[in-house]
Amino acid sequence: MLHKSKIKLAAVVGIALSVVSLLVHLFLANYSTGDFVQYKLRADDFYPVGKQKLRHRKLWGPVISLEALQPFANPRNFYPVPGEQNGFIYAKIYGGFDKIQSSICDLVAVARLLNATLIVPELQETLRSKGISSKFKSFSYIYNEEQFIAALANDVIVLKSLPNDLKEARRKTKFPTISPKNSASPDFYIREVLPRLKQSKVVGLIITSGGCLESILPSSLGEYQRLRCRVAFRALQFRPEIQELGDQMVGRLRASGHPYLVYHPGLVRDTLAFHGCAELFQDVHSELIQYRRKQMIERGNLKEELSVDSMARKKNGSCPLMPEEVGLLLRALGYPANTIIYLAGAGTFGGQRVIIPLRAMFANLVDRTSLCSKRELSNVIGPESPLPSNISYLPPVKSKKQLIEDWNRAGPRPRPLPPPPARPFYQHEKEGWYGWIAESEREPDPTPVDLRMQAHRLLWDALDYYISVQADAFFPGFHNDGRGWPDYSSLIMGHRLYQTASSITYRPNRKTLAELFEAVSDNLYHTQHNWTVLVREHLNKSLGVDGFLAEALLSKPTSFLSHPLPECSCRTSKFLSIANAVKDRYGQLLYGGEEECSEQMVLNLAKSSKADESKDDEEGELPEDDTDTEGQTESDNGGNDSNRPSEQDEEMDPDD
Repeated sequence: MLHKSKIKLAAVVGIALSVVSLLVHLFLANYSTGDFVQYKLRADDFYPVGKQKLRHRKLWGPVISLEALQPFANPRNFYPVPGEQNGFIYAKIYGGFDKIQSSICDLVAVARLLNATLIVPELQETLRSKGISSKFKSFSYIYNEEQFIAALANDVIVLKSLPNDLKEARRKTKFPTISPKNSASPDFYIREVLPRLKQSKVVGLIITSGGCLESILPSSLGEYQRLRCRVAFRALQFRPEIQELGDQMVGRLRASGHPYLVYHPGLVRDTLAFHGCAELFQDVHSELIQYRRKQMIERGNLKEELSVDSMARKKNGSCPLMPEEVGLLLRALGYPANTIIYLAGAGTFGGQRVIIPLRAMFANLVDRTSLCSKRELSNVIGPESPLPSNISYLPPVKSKKQLIEDWNRAGPRPRPLPPPPARPFYQHEKEGWYGWIAESEREPDPTPVDLRMQAHRLLWDALDYYISVQADAFFPGFHNDGRGWPDYSSLIMGHRLYQTASSITYRPNRKTLAELFEAVSDNLYHTQHNWTVLVREHLNKSLGVDGFLAEALLSKPTSFLSHPLPECSCRTSKFLSIANAVKDRYGQLLYGGEEECSEQMVLNLAKSSKADESKDDEEGELPEDDTDTEGQTESDNGGNDSNRPSEQDEEMDPDD
């Protein structure tokens, strides 16, 4: 009996010791991992559980303060159809997609101003490329040519080509050509171009700087601003192949029943070089940026020193937000880790390496290559003729006699052993834009493959533009860059503003955000709660009237299409008495004072609103977001809240 009681006592003591040991181990484990960041969802301080519909609306819109603004680009005053013409205008447009889009709109306005017949513009980026699809020619490589001509029938007479008798004269360069600045005034065309047009009947325009007419026109020329809107948002429709694939991609992005956000990094080599942002990158990328910056200085396009402090440029907002920073901002706003993000832009300088941190935070980061098959993308490109083979072969084998002659010319003996036979340079060693930097001081001329890829980038930019305009939310990494001509992100933001002013389009102030990031530079992933509040406050304010006005003051002087309001909008009667007119220092109207929308438009909006409300009622409460891995760990002083908001020549990468 005593023996059994001793066994029981020993068992109890053993169990007690085991429990104590387990508790000690758990305590030590918890203490030793206290400094690690653990990504788990915290309770939302801004939106308590049960208000999922409100959380969804704050992230995905609409922005209530801008709901009154509706697209309206029709003529308001007397606007006669084109009559007797003064002559013909043909144009060559240089540059990428953003410059092309803006230049065409300016060109149509100039043709109307001069009462001239416009010949469909020639896009040099496509004409330079040899062997692109013969199915499309120049303008029709991107746009629907028939739609362009028909949509402008009441504005400008547009022809596909010059009459035959004038074609021959153009080949012999009998007609004057003019290279206007992107800030050319209407008076310049009346004084300088119109007399030459009347005299020769044909004038050529060479457009290289993303436009040929100043952005802000006198109030008396308001109809020309609305004409720009009709060109950009109605006449310039992409060809059917691009639109069909774009619709398919949008359908795939929304197939899960969730909205999607588009992020455009804006990391372009030329822009980075212009602003001196080389130190944001490493190794070969920094050298490539500096080489391009040196070129700009030598050509007189940039009047600065070659070497500048990139960190200082970053702090004043001249450099882009890096993808890692954008990921942290989206998390601070409250976007869950399973948010669908589409990466726009034909190429991101720095390649996949700079995208990795963003992909780590948002696993559903996709681009056109992950949404489309190679066959679908090749269908957009169309049939292309094969390029000459670039394969390098072994040098020809020398004869015995030649080898002896080489040996005799080699010099006195003794001498080192002859070098091994030359080996071929394989294709993977030659391709790419970066290899030359280590061996040459001069960038090689673009090869036929490079020229073809540049033409393809126009298609990818057009495709991404189409998807971005329809997105539920848009976040620019680098807009309004201050170079003096339109940029890709700004054009998208302007189109979204015109089409649906109340859509979620963030307008971040990079200088403000640089200051916020500087405050937490040592602990980016373990920030304090008040930092998250400041980020949310800034970005949510950028969605509404404050961001609207700030963008108008910064972007509109450079590109009208980046902010085409109020000229191309009207206001619903429900909100007419709410808006106070805001003007800039020159007296130009920025916000408020818009004309009242027509009754028919108001009725259509009411029907659409009721349909949306009934749809929401059928869906009921929105489900909880699947955010098992979202959030940020609390810090020692209260942690970081990464939940919902409180308000609402592109380059290829060598490492891809």
